[in-house]
Amino acid sequence: MAASVDWHLTMDRDMPQQKILFLSVSAGAGHMRAAEALRLTAEASLPHVETKHLDAMDYVPSAFRKLYTDFYITLISSYPTLWGVLYQRSSEADPDGPMQKLRRAIERLGTGDLRKAINAFAPDAIVCTHFLPAEMLMHEIRRERFTVPVWVQVTDFDLHGMWVIPRMTGFFAASDEIAFRMKANRIEAGRVHTTGIPVMPEFTQPQDRRACAERFGLDPTKQTIMLMGGGAGVGKLDEVAAALMRLEHDFQLIVLAGRNETALAKLKTHAAEYPGRLFPFGFTNEVARLMACSDLVITKPGGLTTSECLAMGVPMVVYAPVPGQEERNADYVLEQGAALKAIDLISLEYRVRQLLVEPQRLARMRECARRLGQPQAAQRVLEIVQAQLAGQLSVTTVVSH
Repeated sequence: MAASVDWHLTMDRDMPQQKILFLSVSAGAGHMRAAEALRLTAEASLPHVETKHLDAMDYVPSAFRKLYTDFYITLISSYPTLWGVLYQRSSEADPDGPMQKLRRAIERLGTGDLRKAINAFAPDAIVCTHFLPAEMLMHEIRRERFTVPVWVQVTDFDLHGMWVIPRMTGFFAASDEIAFRMKANRIEAGRVHTTGIPVMPEFTQPQDRRACAERFGLDPTKQTIMLMGGGAGVGKLDEVAAALMRLEHDFQLIVLAGRNETALAKLKTHAAEYPGRLFPFGFTNEVARLMACSDLVITKPGGLTTSECLAMGVPMVVYAPVPGQEERNADYVLEQGAALKAIDLISLEYRVRQLLVEPQRLARMRECARRLGQPQAAQRVLEIVQAQLAGQLSVTTVVSH
C-alpha cells in the first residue's frame, strides 16, 4: 500500500464556496468514469464545493472528435499490434520535438470552445483525467493567461509520456511505481501523490453478497464468474461464454455485454440452453452489485475496470490485453498476485479450470486484490486539492521540460 502522509489532511467545513472542474475525454470509458467518480465523491463529501464535469470532446469539431474517439476504438479493436507500436513510440517521443509541437498546436486549434466553457465556470481548481485538456491548459499557463491550479490524474498503472505535462500543480499516481516513474521523468517529488485511481462510490461501499445475488436471481452459495466486455461490449463475448459453459464444473456465469446489442441477443439465446447458469446483461449501472456476487472477473485490463475489481477485492483473469496501457495494467496485477493472464480462448479455459479446482489459489488471489485495492482514491485526491487551495499544501516551483 502507498504511504498515507498526504491523505488525511484537515478539512474546514466552513470554507467559502469553491468550484472544482473535472475535465476528461471520451476516448474509452475510463477517463470519463474517473472524472465522474471524483465529481460524485465531491458532491457527497464537500458541501461547500460546486463541481462540474466536462467532456472535452463535446467542445471540439467532429473530425477532431473522431480522431480521439472512433479512431482510437478502431485501432485497439481491429489493429491492436499497430496501437501497441504507436503507444510506445509516442511515449518515447521528444516532447520538444517538431512532431509533438505540431500535435499540440493542432489540438489547440480545436479547443477554443472548451476554453470558453472553462472560463464560464470560473473554477478554483481543475483536475484532468486525460492529458488532452491538461496539455491545452499548460499552453495557457505558459502564456500567463491562466492561473488556476491544474492537477493531472493518471488513469492507468503505467505512465505514457504524454501524461508528463509541464506547469501542472500536481499529479496523482495509480501506484508507488508510477509515482517513481513520474519523478524519474523530472516531475518534482512534492508534486507527486500516490492515491490510486478514483472509482465510482458504489465500488467503495460494502455490498452484501446474498442480497445482491437475490436481486439478480443468482445462487449466493454457488461459485460465480463475471465476464466483462466494457461499456462497448468489446470482444466475442458469446463465443467466450459458450466455451466457458462447456466446462464440466458447476458455476454461474454473469456476462456484461454493455451496449453491444448483437452480443446480448446471442448471449440470451445461449442462456436459454443453460437455465440458472448463464446470466447475460446489457449496459447496466449495477456492476458493483454484480461484482459483489462474483468470485472471479474475466476482463480486459483497463485502468478503471482493474481498479474497480481491486477496490472490491475481486481477483481477475485478464483476457487478451491490448499492447500498450492494457498490457502494463495486466503486468501490474499479475506481478502483485491478483490476476492470471489468458492470451486466447484456449488459455482462458485452462486458467478458469485451474481456479475452479484450486479454491485455495483463488483465495490467495482475492487477498492480493484486497491488499492492492484503493477504494478511497477519489477522497484522497480531493483532500490534496482542497489542502492546496487552503494553503496547507505548498507547491511553488514550476516543472518544465
